[in-house]
Amino acid sequence: MSGRELVVLGTASQVPTRTRNHNGYLLRWDGLGLLFDPGEGTQRQMTRAGVASSAVHRICLTHLHGDHCLGLPGVLQRLSLDGVERPVHAHFPASGAEYVQRLRHATPFHDVLDLRLEPVTADGPVAEGPFGVLEARRLDHGVEAFGYRLVEPDGRRMLPERLAAAGVSGPAVRELQERGRIERAGRSVTLDEVSAPRPGQRFALVMDTRLCDGVFALAEGADLLVIESTFLTADEHLAREYGHLTAAQAGRVAAECGVRRLVLTHFSQRYPDPAAFGEEAAAVFGGEIVVAADLDRVPVPRRR
Repeated sequence: MSGRELVVLGTASQVPTRTRNHNGYLLRWDGLGLLFDPGEGTQRQMTRAGVASSAVHRICLTHLHGDHCLGLPGVLQRLSLDGVERPVHAHFPASGAEYVQRLRHATPFHDVLDLRLEPVTADGPVAEGPFGVLEARRLDHGVEAFGYRLVEPDGRRMLPERLAAAGVSGPAVRELQERGRIERAGRSVTLDEVSAPRPGQRFALVMDTRLCDGVFALAEGADLLVIESTFLTADEHLAREYGHLTAAQAGRVAAECGVRRLVLTHFSQRYPDPAAFGEEAAAVFGGEIVVAADLDRVPVPRRR
């Protein structure tokens, strides 16, 4: 199993279908699990996908429309039932705090979960840790909405042949990484001599929105971009009216922002053939495109 992958729990928009559950996306990022937009049925989809509740460390809601959050009560109750003892952090637009509280207490249950509510009020970082920085950017929808972006800090890749030539091995490697310089055989060895730059990876999730600056800011340089493509170009007027993107617009974002792997999702039930979304995006984006299906696992691309 990949250490960094997207588990697709649902790909429908407002109306689920026989083959598409409401939204839900779990990003596995090494030891971290981020659950985005758990729509109705997410708990069952997690079971079908083999995802334990203990895999969830953070929950990120882009907005409080039902297809993006009605699965939250079941997920929270399952976390409590399973006795998850560590804190679970929940990020959501601050204007939706009342609805989050209603969802949290939708029914009576034995609530022992340490849930940390962390409303998002503006663009910028919402969490930092060994995983990097989790950022939010405002989107343009009918209600307040934010997209999310995970940015891993740049690092360095150790080069075994240069380490050997410099006589650095064992615990001395870690010492060199921490200090940046050590003494070996009467001379100074620097980290730059025995390593190469390693760009950090980037993940972005863009849900319900019209094209806006926030969309491009989130997608910039993403190794993996998950983006809504509710409509096809023939219905672009509906996309504008209801605050959504077309598949062609999603492809344009990926092309202009240097995205490596594009994942299209959040499809309207009006379209019987999902392949059409990929075809429209491919007309403007020459990179890899995944037309998401429920229970897909999409790895984050290998480092450049």
